[in-house]
Amino acid sequence: MKRRKLAIIGAGNVGGTTAQRLVERGLAEELVLLDIDHDLARGKALDLAESAPIFGYDTQIRGTNDYAETEGSDLVVITSGVPRKPGMSRDDLLSTNAKIVKSVSEQVAARSPQAVIIVVSNPLDAMTYVAYKVTRFPRERVIGMAGVLDSARMAAFIAQELRVSVETVRAIVMGGHGDSMIPLPRYTTVGGVPVMDFIPKIRLDVIIQRTRDGGGEIVKLLKTGSAYYAPSAAIAEMVEAILRDKKKVLPCAALCKGEYGIQDLFVGVPVKLGHGGMEAIMEFRLASEEEAGLRKSADAVKELCAIVDRMI
Repeated sequence: MKRRKLAIIGAGNVGGTTAQRLVERGLAEELVLLDIDHDLARGKALDLAESAPIFGYDTQIRGTNDYAETEGSDLVVITSGVPRKPGMSRDDLLSTNAKIVKSVSEQVAARSPQAVIIVVSNPLDAMTYVAYKVTRFPRERVIGMAGVLDSARMAAFIAQELRVSVETVRAIVMGGHGDSMIPLPRYTTVGGVPVMDFIPKIRLDVIIQRTRDGGGEIVKLLKTGSAYYAPSAAIAEMVEAILRDKKKVLPCAALCKGEYGIQDLFVGVPVKLGHGGMEAIMEFRLASEEEAGLRKSADAVKELCAIVDRMI
């Protein structure tokens, strides 16, 4: 039986915490943590290896700055890039991170041509587009992590508002990963009941806006960094759905080919994840205002991708 091999590109807070979550879930026999800072990658890998006797995982963990070590990976998570700083929007990161993700994607395509790629670098939708264009992988094998995180934030805020277990809340957020994201209260439930039956619209609107501002709120509080606990948890859920072929439906940035009326853009939509990556985009009926919001969000992504096309 083939050993499952994972590679995480970028050993910063998101990459390092993702590595921890993946090995503690026993999702791979081999994990490579790569960073341009060789000692950072080696140090975090060693720290994780020394945790293994306590948690009981037997994953072989290596830290490196050499892409040759990632050869033959089944799944690659790209977290590389400059993080947001206070006052900086995701779009401000476009130029710098496009160059970084382009370089990383070239290496991944050369070393692991059969891999599934999960892109985490911001601005998310545009960086996923960069990885897709550079690797020339089929759209099924290039996915962006955004909707899982945004939906988790919305669910957390609803659970706090109602003082109920987060396990009873199911939220869904579509669209681009940014100010134009589309939280969908009509399809958000608490114990299977629409959230609108429990929370007045005026309070729900506050929660929706806080969801949109979720990443920025944490950036302001941390001052010198951005979120990593929740993003790494979202990545782990996607990785598990793929490697364990769970056929789990999760909101992810996927390349639409006419779904929801969107053509050739990576936008957050419900996706069925399995062994091959994105197995299907799940379409459901949107209200007119929701559809208009999704189109507006897609237009914002399109503008970024037009800029990216000139860069790569």
